[in-house]
Amino acid sequence: MDTDVKVTVVYYSATGHVADIAREIADTAEKAGAEVRLRRVAELAPRETVESQPAWAAHAAATADLPLATVEDVVWADAVLMGSPTRFGNVAAQLKQFLDTLGGAWRKGELADKVYSGFTSTGSPHGGNESTLLALMHSFHHFGGIVVAPGFTHPDKFVDGNPYGTAHHDAGGTLPVGDITRNAARVQADRVVRVARALSTATL
Repeated sequence: MDTDVKVTVVYYSATGHVADIAREIADTAEKAGAEVRLRRVAELAPRETVESQPAWAAHAAATADLPLATVEDVVWADAVLMGSPTRFGNVAAQLKQFLDTLGGAWRKGELADKVYSGFTSTGSPHGGNESTLLALMHSFHHFGGIVVAPGFTHPDKFVDGNPYGTAHHDAGGTLPVGDITRNAARVQADRVVRVARALSTATL
């Protein structure tokens, strides 16, 4: 299949749940024929804080070789999916800091007319997942982006129960990403690629 759509998946993940969703989205987008860049954002927490928590330290070590996101990764893409764990119902500081680096590209109009979508993970069901996704969309709207949420457009989204994006809850770090979340992520990735492909032939 011709890779006529370019997709960048940018995420922050402390212990790996958001990273698992990001990989599922990236894999699905590739299978749908897109050229994909999977990127993590830089860790801002002090090294001693990360190393004091085994799950956080293990994930940091496991993903150390994954490239860090750059402004160019976003400018390059036709579609951008961003993921963050919730922090009191909002986007994590690490992803927010990356968003703040996009100001120059925004002023040049380089972020407009792209497809954007979001994903998240929380400690409990409805523990901020909807508000985190909606907060992330605020930036997408300022970019002049085309927000493509999965909506209730597929049976798997009625199971997942979140029309704004893909959202996992990890039960305080004890529940791994399972089939419900992975199926929802596939629906979202397929929809994003399909819409981005359609828009690539349109004149905006």
